[in-house]
Amino acid sequence: MHPSKTERIGRRLFLKRAATTAGLGVAAPLAFDLAAAGDAAAAGASDYKALVCVFLYGGNDYGNTLIPVDNTNYDLYSAIRGGGAGRAAGGLALAQSDLLATTLTQAHPQTLTNNVRYALSPPLTGLTSLWGQGKLAIQLNVGSLIAPLTKAQYQAGNTAAHPIPPLLMAHSDQRNTWMMGDLAKSVKTGFGGRLADYVLAGNGGSTFTGIDVGYNSYFLAGDTARQYRVGVNGAVAINALTKPPFGGAGMKAALNALAGQTSGHAMETDYLSVLNRSIGAQQQLNGALGGVTLSTPFHTNATLASHGLADQLNVVARVIASRATLGIKRQVFFVSLDGFDNHDGLLTKHPDLLGQLDEALSAFYAATVELGVQNQVTTFTMSDFGRSLQGNSDGSDHGWGSHHFVLGGAVQGQKFYGTAPNVSLSSDDQIGQGRLLPSTAVDQYVATLASWFGVANSDLASVVPRIGNYGVSNLGFV
Repeated sequence: MHPSKTERIGRRLFLKRAATTAGLGVAAPLAFDLAAAGDAAAAGASDYKALVCVFLYGGNDYGNTLIPVDNTNYDLYSAIRGGGAGRAAGGLALAQSDLLATTLTQAHPQTLTNNVRYALSPPLTGLTSLWGQGKLAIQLNVGSLIAPLTKAQYQAGNTAAHPIPPLLMAHSDQRNTWMMGDLAKSVKTGFGGRLADYVLAGNGGSTFTGIDVGYNSYFLAGDTARQYRVGVNGAVAINALTKPPFGGAGMKAALNALAGQTSGHAMETDYLSVLNRSIGAQQQLNGALGGVTLSTPFHTNATLASHGLADQLNVVARVIASRATLGIKRQVFFVSLDGFDNHDGLLTKHPDLLGQLDEALSAFYAATVELGVQNQVTTFTMSDFGRSLQGNSDGSDHGWGSHHFVLGGAVQGQKFYGTAPNVSLSSDDQIGQGRLLPSTAVDQYVATLASWFGVANSDLASVVPRIGNYGVSNLGFV
């Protein structure tokens, strides 16, 4: 059919072409994914739990997020990052005096590597407070691994005996490893999607099991469960029902004519079922959100460049508040903040990004307290990778291991987990330029969260396929 004749597209031809024209706009993947929804192997749950992944796109700079503050280790940090005399700021180093308000004290004494003591970056005052309340834990030096790996094994290059994650320090590959755990072509699901698969049957096959507020990610890709896209103002509308999609007004008219109808044709019946379920899900979620009022303020720092992450977590809180209306017991959420690829301008860009993270996480935890679900919601960070401790002028380069936050009422907080790295450019726990060789695997990090979420030990491999490569599957932070 010539494009100029699209207004005469009939119902059957429209159905035939819809799969290749993306006529549903942003809702097309959702609509087709819903058709695959089915039973999953999961036990029903009587309580509610949610996991919230906060992905920091670009690779967060660990060196200026969690900073050594004791004199010995601060001096090493300052020397590597080009600090000034008298422990003043310089190069990429922050001044030691600026770290006093965010210095972290553990609830119980911990002896870390070289007796290091840490402070959070100065913008992270809210997280410092939550640490002091025992609601925040920090997992040290976690990153993508296939199996435990030493520096000598890494340098030997015998990948058959000691495999190394492919394409280290490449953004797309490493963020996908963080989200999926494996880049094998046979693996098409993410950690969050497999968690959603596990609980889907207990959720009655609910569309709202895995919810993406950041933007489409591999993290929430499941086998039977599919991520449901939500904007900061609620469910994302099916564009083609409200405005002309690709193909013109004829396609819009055809789709509207189909909505709500039935058919004796098998293909039409299946397509109409998917379409109507998509429309129904949009109406159901927006109706549920319409009954939610939160008093917790999410825009608390007027100096920030953006409040986008806070807005994403605001809608997550509202969806959680709607859990009874939606009839759901387990949920996995994905939100994100971009801009961490700071090869330059680290001291200009990074503090604002951390300020946005601090505002959003602090407000979100306060909202869970308001809703009375702080013990039932666990929030955690991920990122492409860490960065080099050694600078490249006024920024840092791609790295490997990094430190991450875990937040919530169920968290065993005010404590560090894992092994603190040496502040060095040549120690056995880094591979050059202060790029950390992870001492904890992403697989272990996710398995710990999965266990709290309700995944049985015998089923952990269904969510984290490589967990059997590690002697410890539960790191204990939640």
